[in-house]
Amino acid sequence: MKSVLADRKTIVLLLTPALLVYTLIIVVPVIWSFGLTFFSGNALQGFSFVGFENFTRLLGDKYVHESFWFTVRYALVVTVFQVLLGYGLALLYHFILRKSSVIVRTLVFFPVVLPTVAVSLLYQKLFQSAPGDGLVNELLINVGLDSVDWLGSGTTAFIVIVIMDVWRSVGFYGVLVFSGLMDIPDEIIESARIDGAQRWSLLRHIVVPMSLPILFASFIFSINGTIKVFDSVFALTDGGPGSSTTPLTLYMYRTAFQYSDYGYGSAVALLLTIMCLVVTLLIFRSSRRDNTV
Repeated sequence: MKSVLADRKTIVLLLTPALLVYTLIIVVPVIWSFGLTFFSGNALQGFSFVGFENFTRLLGDKYVHESFWFTVRYALVVTVFQVLLGYGLALLYHFILRKSSVIVRTLVFFPVVLPTVAVSLLYQKLFQSAPGDGLVNELLINVGLDSVDWLGSGTTAFIVIVIMDVWRSVGFYGVLVFSGLMDIPDEIIESARIDGAQRWSLLRHIVVPMSLPILFASFIFSINGTIKVFDSVFALTDGGPGSSTTPLTLYMYRTAFQYSDYGYGSAVALLLTIMCLVVTLLIFRSSRRDNTV
């Protein structure tokens, strides 16, 4: 095997098909999309060069501002809940349930594999206010509170979206962090317990520091996924009411494919790409700083 991998021609031969597919599917569309940011129009009407006009328009577009801040709020809130609840589940699996955690892990992970549309329809029924109250409003009425039009205002619709997406994905992050906790040597845990470390001190000084790499990986997965949220919002609220729950991805989709303004839609896509890149670099930089302390 080593002699085969030491041959440069063999390496090139093995890597070329994968690199070719990656280039055609990923690199070329990215370059093409970046090029479109300097044009206006579509395939039917033709394209005209506008220079930096799309970027100027982007800075002054109030709908972009609304979508940007919704995306930021959504990404921060959902990421925090996804990772922290996932970390709590991982601790439960590893230190409390142990071998009996298989059934619990399976049940908690099950929403991850459900279709987004099915989950959105389920939550529409749960939080329904008209023509009949859903389960949540029925519970509120039974305890003496008024029913709430959950999907009728931006604030409450945001809460429903967060609850739904955290419920769908927390099982994935529980399993992801659990796989990282399993790499912590049992000898270190036992030695700390013999030295008198209690639960909280063990968690603070041993478990958390040794699980930081998987936590950072979880944050990167989560923040990049939440910044690019589309399907759950589209299926649950379609960006409404009004545009109060419209993320940048949905605004980009409508601009490019419903209004056929490919250039401006590509500019919004570039903004999303920059956001993902900046957040990932910040997380990597913070993780590198922690490792050098």
